[in-house]
Formats: sequence, structure tokens, C-alpha cells
Amino acid sequence: MQTLLLWLFYISSFYAFIPGLITRIFGFRVFRKGSGEHEYALTFDDGPDAVYTPKLLDLLKRYDAKATFFVVGSHAENNPELVKRMHDEGHLIGIHNYIHKSNWLMRPATVTKQIMKTDKIIHSITGERTSYYRPPWGIVNLFDLKKRGGKFKIVLWSAMFGDWRERIGADRLTERILNKLQPGEVLLLHDCGTTAGANPDAPQQMLVALERVLQEAEQRGLKSIRVDEMIKAKENAPEKKLSLGKLAVVKLWLIWETIFHKVFRLKTVNPNDPLIHYRLRKYSGQTVELEDGELLQKGDKVVELHFDNEKLFRFGIRSRSTVHLAIQMIRSMEKELPVLAHQVMGISGAKNAKALYGVTMLNRGPQQFGFQVLDLKDGLFARSSQLYLKFLLSVIHPSGQSRLKEHTQRLIPKMILMPINVLMERYAENGSHRPHHEMKRERGNQPEQTADNNDLTLSASAQGLESSTPAI
Repeated sequence: MQTLLLWLFYISSFYAFIPGLITRIFGFRVFRKGSGEHEYALTFDDGPDAVYTPKLLDLLKRYDAKATFFVVGSHAENNPELVKRMHDEGHLIGIHNYIHKSNWLMRPATVTKQIMKTDKIIHSITGERTSYYRPPWGIVNLFDLKKRGGKFKIVLWSAMFGDWRERIGADRLTERILNKLQPGEVLLLHDCGTTAGANPDAPQQMLVALERVLQEAEQRGLKSIRVDEMIKAKENAPEKKLSLGKLAVVKLWLIWETIFHKVFRLKTVNPNDPLIHYRLRKYSGQTVELEDGELLQKGDKVVELHFDNEKLFRFGIRSRSTVHLAIQMIRSMEKELPVLAHQVMGISGAKNAKALYGVTMLNRGPQQFGFQVLDLKDGLFARSSQLYLKFLLSVIHPSGQSRLKEHTQRLIPKMILMPINVLMERYAENGSHRPHHEMKRERGNQPEQTADNNDLTLSASAQGLESSTPAI
């Protein structure tokens, strides 16, 4: 009996658990997230529903938003007029099985029949076949990965919100969606509440929240597009192609960073599009003299900065060159620092902090923002920071390993510091560290000037290397 149970465990692991794990963590043979500067994707599962889908289509039409509907075949069969309307109004239609049942609980042949039957229903209504498939609950099996990749593209999501539960309420749902409303995100929502585990009237809360989100997206200049358009845009984007091994390392590293942020309760300057995280803590390094003449000593309060390494990674893989990467980072920093200055003013105890503080691998870019760059005392922390930041540089920078080989002598971690009063004078009062006409003039010459200033873009958090880890 034990042997039988053991074999059942092995078979189920290879058939279901492991394929599910590698798709969720590594995105292997599935599409989960796109790229772009202003586009995101709204996707809806489980419909069409006779009550809520028409209301949803009306809402999308009002805001000129395109979406992707992964329809349950039996629901489409019962509501052909809604499927036709989706198609006629320019939305993409995908498959969500004929009945809402997990692929883990069906034989491969049964899953295939479910998909093909739904495809025929869609074709009979719209006159077009579909190439997009989302398994119920996003659960794939081994045969899905092996066989679906040819005819059907498996589409998962980058964010879901529990909108199938009515008790979540429109307010909390709105907050959750807005926290993920960023370019490239694939958002999962539901326009039907009749499947197992869902509440029949939950889509009503979703519709209220979605209208608020569409209003906010409009104000931010963001637009919802179909998944096929997002896939095409990502394929045409100038991103680096990462090996599966490197991608796995990056994923684990980003998971660690998320844990670090929660454990140390880092605040985020802009939660909707994170770039800089920070926290108030006591300085533990050697005594240094700041530019304003004050001494920063062990025990003094500092505002410790951490870059969002996922954002840096996205910048890096999308950048056509180091100059392009530098331009993106400089523009982002110009927006973030004034907001950071105002937030620091509102933190209890931050007024007594002496400086902004971080650690950087390359050292020239931060100076243009008002940071002073100082040597980091040699020791275990400096050496471990160097190893960590070299790894980070190899992943983020468009030139990767070649950059490391060419500039090994310059890859030395250094402290960057800015007195709090300098932060307030430069950013809290004027909203920028330099006049607008000067910024405009410099941007005109940016390709030549930025080649060295790209050092700014390669500074990043040395998280986890000591009990209080510096960052930028």
C-alpha cells in the first residue's frame, strides 16, 4: 500500500504539481506579464453571464478599453449573443474549458476535448478561431505544457484580487487593483459568479471597482489592451533573452527582496510604480563629515534608501543601450526625489535624521542629484556588498558580464550621503534639484553626457548583507 501511495505521489507531482510550479515561478511556456510604457491588460474569466457581462461590456465601451474574455464553453453556448458582442466590439476571446473544472482532475484527452469543443462554439458564433487558452484556476498539467504550445498560447496573469468573493467589497477591491495598475500587468477579474467557490453577486462589486480603476487609469495615461496585442508588443520589445537558469536566479532574488521589504517594513515613495523604498534607522558605519560640515556618527538617525530591484531589472532588459537605461533612471529619479522629500517631512522622527544614506557600486551618477560619494570602509560588509552588487550589475545592465570585465577596477562599493537639509532645500521647496530650463538643455545633449552618468542606474540595494543594509 505504501508503495502504491508513493507511486501515486510521484505521478501526481510530475503530472500536475511540478508543471504548475514552474509556470507560476518561472513563466515556462506561458504568458503572464507584458511590457510597454502605457499599456496593461484586463482579462475576465468564467463568463459570459447574462446579467453581468452586458454591464461589463457597456463599461468597457464607455472608457474605450479593450479586454480579453476567457469564456467557459457551456456559458458561451447558452449566451451566443454576448460572445458575438464581445467579438464585434473588438475584444479578444479565449478558452476557459467547456466546463469549469481543473485540468489536474481530468485526463489529457478530456482536457483536449474540452478545449476543442469550446473553440468550435466560439468559431460558430464569431466565424474566427481562437489561439488563447487559460486553464481554470491557472492550473496546468504536464500535457498542457507539451501540447498546448503549438496551437494555443497559455495565458495566466500577473495579478489577481479575489473578486469572486462578494465580501471583499468594492472599496477594498479598488485598492487592490490600483496597487497593481502598472504598464505590462495582466489583471485577472471575473464577470460570472456561478462557478464553484464564487458568490453569485460578486461581479457587481467588481463592476463598481472597475469603473473607479478605469477612471484612474485614464488620468494616469494608461490604456487597457487585448492580450494578443500585449504579447506582440513584448515579442517586438528590445529585451534581453534570459536563460532559464538566469531567470530562476532572478526570480528567487526578487522573492528574497519582497521578504526583506516586509520584514524591515520599508516604505515606498510611489506604491503604484515603485522605484525607491526607504526606512528610518540608526547609522552604524564609520564617522564621516557631511557636506554641510556636520559629522555623521554611529547611532545618528538616517533615512536609508533602497532601489526597487524589480524595476531596475525591467529597465535593464528593456533598454537598448546603457544610455537608454541611464535616461530612464534619471527621469525616474527626478520625479521620485521631490515626493520622497515631502514624505520624509511627514515622518515622525525623520526631522531629526541627519542624512539620506545608501551604498552604490558605481559612483558618478548620484552626484548630479546632490549626493556626496565617500569610500566605504574596507571589511566584510564592503566585500560582501561588492559580490552582491556585481551580481546585480550582471543581471540589470544591458552589457551584463562584459561591463564587469571592462570596468572591474571601478566596481567598488561606496557610500552616498545627502544631508536632510539639502534634500529639503533642493526638492521639498522647489520640487526639483535644478531649474526646468537647465534640465531641458541637458536632455538635449543627453546621449553624449549620459554615457558616464549611467553609473546612477547601476546603484542598488545590498539587501541582507548586514543587520541594517544600505541601499541605492
